[in-house]
Amino acid sequence: MPSSPLRVAVVCSSNQNRSMEAHNILSKRGFSVRSFGTGTHVKLPGPAPDKPNVYDFKTTYDQMYNDLLRKDKELYTQNGILHMLDRNKRIKPRPERFQNCKDLFDLILTCEERVYDQVVEDLNSREQETCQPVHVVNVDIQDNHEEATLGAFLICELCQCVSTRLGAALGRGCDRGE
Repeated sequence: MPSSPLRVAVVCSSNQNRSMEAHNILSKRGFSVRSFGTGTHVKLPGPAPDKPNVYDFKTTYDQMYNDLLRKDKELYTQNGILHMLDRNKRIKPRPERFQNCKDLFDLILTCEERVYDQVVEDLNSREQETCQPVHVVNVDIQDNHEEATLGAFLICELCQCVSTRLGAALGRGCDRGE
């Protein structure tokens, strides 16, 4: 299937669950997509709600996977974190922070209002080098596996609609990636 001309970014807090599930689905549908987090650190659930596993954005998904495997294989298998990290490391080596990326996008999709605010604040603080507009849209998605999957399909449908409109505007017809 042909790639979409639409340049898409999907952003959540830690670039682990919601943005990576959407990244996975969008890339399978032929979209030019990147995913990011906006947090200062990557946080994954730990043995208790007040004891998360905290990593630097430079830590690879493979390193996180091996660390959690060593800490408590049963817990992190049961709660789906090892499965999620396994998916992530097949998509890209490590999480990325949105604030460190200067690439241009046509559409930036955020997965919660706080992340939307951080993305807009970062974009507004940048020195404008081009006059290219970017659309920033928030799709509120709860941070759990089921909602991330449903939200990823909703994001994909939105991207297909935008891509169809863009293709029609550029005289390219409709490529819905189906």
